[in-house]
Amino acid sequence: MNFLELAEERYSLRNMDACHPVEKDKLEKIAKAARVSPSACNLQRHRLKIVTSTEGIEKIRRCTTCHFNAPAVIIISLDKDTGSSPMDEKRGMRFGLVDIGIVAAHMSLQAAELGLGTTIAGMFDKGKIIEEFGIPNSQEPVLIMPVGYPDEKGGPCILHKSRLALDKTTEWV
Repeated sequence: MNFLELAEERYSLRNMDACHPVEKDKLEKIAKAARVSPSACNLQRHRLKIVTSTEGIEKIRRCTTCHFNAPAVIIISLDKDTGSSPMDEKRGMRFGLVDIGIVAAHMSLQAAELGLGTTIAGMFDKGKIIEEFGIPNSQEPVLIMPVGYPDEKGGPCILHKSRLALDKTTEWV
């Protein structure tokens, strides 16, 4: 399958099989996809917590309704320390948030290639995530990514294939 086919087939999976664990080697490949994603000034400010334990999944469920019964959830945080980089937030741009989006895209496409489903979710109680998972003050949780295999109801929503025409989103200058 080529890249565009993979990107077109990937969808947000909201019904996961909680009884089918995700293999550690697949989660490692997803983490490696994050590791090689581009970032502003190559700062690589993403920090991942991969949650697979029963107690960890219960903590996730206390922090969000967007867990989709996933057997694994990846918390994607931003390391707030930019050091002396010109990419710091004082300049009005939060390049780190752009980087986190790129990381999430790489991870979700790697998961799809491995036969897994994901959802990129920003709806969670940030304070609870910080408390439950001991996230240090130097990091900001930005996204969570439930990861798993589809259950019997799993599949794309009816809007998945609905896309604006290219000329509605693209201008040639």
